[in-house]
Amino acid sequence: MLVRKYEMPWRTAYELYAGLVWVGALAFFLYITARSIAPALLGMTMAAMCALMTVQRLGLALRVLTVRASLAGKAMEVITTKRLGELTPNGDQVFLGFGFEWQPVHSQRLYELAKVNFRDYMVSPWVLRTLGYVVNPQPDAEIGMPYIHGVEPREQALYRPLQNFEGGTLLVGTTQAGKGVALGNLITQAIRRQDVVVIIDPKNSKRLKRVAMRACDDYRAPDTFQWFHPAFPETGVRLDFTFNWQKPTEIASRIQSIMPPDTAGAYSSFGWDAINVVVQGLVDLEERPNLMKLAKYIEGGIEPVLEVSLRRFYDALLGAKWRERPEMRRLLDSAQKGNIKRPSESASNDLLAYVAFYEHHVLQTQHNKVIDSQVRTFRHNREHYQKITANLLPILSMLTSGDLGKSLSPDPFDAEDLRPMMNFEKIERAGHVLYLCLDSLPDPSVASAIGALALADLAARAGMRYNLGGYRRISLFVDEVSNVINQPLIEILNKGAEGGIYTTCAMQTLADLAKRLGSEDAARMALGNLNNVIALRTKDRPTQDFIVETFGKTAIHTMRVGLNNAADAHLGDFTSVHSAQVTESFEETIPSDILGKLPNLQYFASVSGGRLIKGRFPLLNPDDGLPPQRVTQEENQ
Repeated sequence: MLVRKYEMPWRTAYELYAGLVWVGALAFFLYITARSIAPALLGMTMAAMCALMTVQRLGLALRVLTVRASLAGKAMEVITTKRLGELTPNGDQVFLGFGFEWQPVHSQRLYELAKVNFRDYMVSPWVLRTLGYVVNPQPDAEIGMPYIHGVEPREQALYRPLQNFEGGTLLVGTTQAGKGVALGNLITQAIRRQDVVVIIDPKNSKRLKRVAMRACDDYRAPDTFQWFHPAFPETGVRLDFTFNWQKPTEIASRIQSIMPPDTAGAYSSFGWDAINVVVQGLVDLEERPNLMKLAKYIEGGIEPVLEVSLRRFYDALLGAKWRERPEMRRLLDSAQKGNIKRPSESASNDLLAYVAFYEHHVLQTQHNKVIDSQVRTFRHNREHYQKITANLLPILSMLTSGDLGKSLSPDPFDAEDLRPMMNFEKIERAGHVLYLCLDSLPDPSVASAIGALALADLAARAGMRYNLGGYRRISLFVDEVSNVINQPLIEILNKGAEGGIYTTCAMQTLADLAKRLGSEDAARMALGNLNNVIALRTKDRPTQDFIVETFGKTAIHTMRVGLNNAADAHLGDFTSVHSAQVTESFEETIPSDILGKLPNLQYFASVSGGRLIKGRFPLLNPDDGLPPQRVTQEENQ
């Protein structure tokens, strides 16, 4: 028969009283033996038995007192970047703070604590100090319940193999629970490993930025850190999200991914086709596409591209004097007189003649597919064309307005603009750390578009790396993922490990993601691509349910005590029954309400295929050892 051990540490340490009695008995037998009141053999035998029982009972008492003394928890710990470097000597291991592996006994203790007031069973931390434990109790002023981390007296540095994080990591927690601190720890380690690091921060956390800058100062070459901010374009870099591609159609797909969805998908398809026509035309003219060119030719019309394309086509097909051909001369004269229908006001007389000649005098077998698509767009009703591209133009307008246009569509021939020009291929080859601020608070629409386009470009780069092979590891960190998530990011989560991209996504609630993706099922599908879950304090119940589902269930024991008394008709006849029954049921390993009581920086995590740990992240101090003027300068950037 299987006998299960039932533990109840939240009680008075009665073993201590028994131990003191055995100490007294030990002293008594030693006394009577020393005074020769009892035979020496008998006295020493009884003294040895008392000593054995003393050790046993006091050991059990100390065990109960140790667990109870641990209910004070652990206060937040501040460490320097140098100390973090000492804690991560091996780049193949990821440091996850301090804590312990969560076992069924910890779940049992947590469920038992729900039945009592934990403060009634707290013991002075001197008990732990006496036993050699590191004591740093959580102050009462700190947020959260200390006993959650206190169910285990002894903690240690937590490490997991870097390989276990290939499948992506979800970091979830409510506002001010410690997501930024957790990201800072993970980012610093990635920079120290010499990874290519891309950080997407919608809200521009100055502290997280300083952590990344300090890590670059400590572990990387000068000028490794690069940053981008829409509100401060003059101090950052210029980013070209249309630079890297293997096929021109990739650019159209990249921009289509950030367009707002439509029910039937027709407008999205028309938008893709409109972009592709312009991109193919520019590539055919040996011009590099960028966002400003796409906005110009989609909103203003394809006419300039088509006219240059036809000129080059006729030069190659008909020779240098093609304008002197009789058919062409007649068409040019007819266009000059207004006899050719004008599809748009921006079409020149020469273009009308060129298109007419292409349609009526160039053999079908000699047609060029790129020009065919441009002619089709040129002939399209302009009013209808504007309607079908209505979803596309606002996106392009957001990304090309004002100084942002020059930042996202850099001109390599602009001698007055000295800002570095960056793209993901260049960032990867040079081993840069890119801190991409989106400024979502004042301008959420533009921030969302920039973040989504960056992820689309990175997904394309991941596909290129996958096709070509040989790559440098990229660590991607996305804060407030609900602001920027799109299909390319889901593809990165799904297949990015094959291209060497290690992704960490941070979010607050499942509802935020569901709103962005359209449904909770879509949100759960996206999160299903993340193998590791680190859960800080979470107040939203659906989010809590999602997390505890990930943690699974465990067996919880419950003791039921019964006492029945009964009297008979005869005087002095009675019965008394005392019973104790231990039952077992499967409950959530971590009760969902406990997630809402976690102190700042403390978490539960499921990593490495289901290994459950309870930990706490230390708070990094990026300003340690820096002169005050340097700190002030970085804060003002």
